[in-house]
Amino acid sequence: MSPRSLTPVSAADALSGFAADALSGFAADALSGFAAAILAATGRAPSAELSQVAAGPTALDRLTDSTGLGRSAFRIPRSPMLPPPTDDGVPELFCPGPVRDDPALGETVNDGIVEWAGQVGIYPGQLDRLRAYNFGRLIMLTHPATNDPDRLLAAAKCVVAEWATDDYVVDEVSLGADPAVVGSRLAKLHAVVDPARLPARYAPQLDAYRRDEPIATAFRSAMEHLARYTTVAQLGRFQHQLGILFLAWNQEADWHVNGRTPPVWEYLVQRHLNNFLPPMVLVDAVAGYELSPDEFFDPRVRRAYTTAALANVLLNDIHSGTCESDTDFNLPRVISIEEGCSLRDAVTRTVEIHNELMHAFVADAATLSLIGSPNLRRFLADIWAWLGGSREWHATTSRYHGEATTRS
Repeated sequence: MSPRSLTPVSAADALSGFAADALSGFAADALSGFAAAILAATGRAPSAELSQVAAGPTALDRLTDSTGLGRSAFRIPRSPMLPPPTDDGVPELFCPGPVRDDPALGETVNDGIVEWAGQVGIYPGQLDRLRAYNFGRLIMLTHPATNDPDRLLAAAKCVVAEWATDDYVVDEVSLGADPAVVGSRLAKLHAVVDPARLPARYAPQLDAYRRDEPIATAFRSAMEHLARYTTVAQLGRFQHQLGILFLAWNQEADWHVNGRTPPVWEYLVQRHLNNFLPPMVLVDAVAGYELSPDEFFDPRVRRAYTTAALANVLLNDIHSGTCESDTDFNLPRVISIEEGCSLRDAVTRTVEIHNELMHAFVADAATLSLIGSPNLRRFLADIWAWLGGSREWHATTSRYHGEATTRS
């Protein structure tokens, strides 16, 4: 992430030797295999049908107002804890597998993504690498409610625009990322995501930026495509979530510029903001229905899906930690630094944290499914399906498997 000229305090230095060796030689391969085994082991995964996991009691003493989301008293049991680790010591994730896997549909979407990326100018000279990441498969897996390739492509463009921003602006030094200027670059990009109207004298300069900056072009193109399938409210919530994501990337840049390793609680706050919510909140738009703004922004509903999003992004931390530079941050690494444990033990602790969050989401979903609208029940089920599809993609994408070089 950070340019070497900034010489931030690296995770390897902070580990003081007790976990630094875990990323050298054979140990690195073993840790990578351990992470891969965690995500790939779906034999005891919960059902992909949320209704089977979050079944509530048959009788409830509740008080509701006319919206169905008023004062309520519930005694919803939390999901039972998972069985202990398997004989080989691999902890079990409380996360479903995918609802569907249609390789042909995923390849169709992936072809569209690669063609579009060439047109807007992102990942020049690296389109084969982009194809191998298979973001088309990610979107096919996470949005099983539709078989429409164009709807899926609209969502995929948004995901790839976000990932390109992360690579070019935040993460990949080789692509020009520099934490010292993350804030100014993201602010200009946000003027494209949430279009700014400048005075006539200065508007042409912003227009030139929108036209000439590839990531700006990617976002403008992606959101124009997405707008074919969203209501005004759905597009607005997507813009809102991107603004939150940009804020989180600024927080991450602050750590690097100041050479500071965050404590675990602060890192989790950052991951609460820096997660997969921008694509996740599109589940209803891609599926062709709309969760009303009153329910979408209800604090209890938002708490539920933000909890799911935080849990799911920790799968990314488990897998990406073995292919990032030693100056990068992920939950296993900051746990290892703070608690003085091995990275393998920190990965196991990350799984425990993930599972705690997922059980909380299921408990919330059980309550909300009983008091909310049919669209809310569908939305929560689609979020659950998104989580399972994301797990499968993380377990198989070449972004975290089989790359010849370590990502910076």
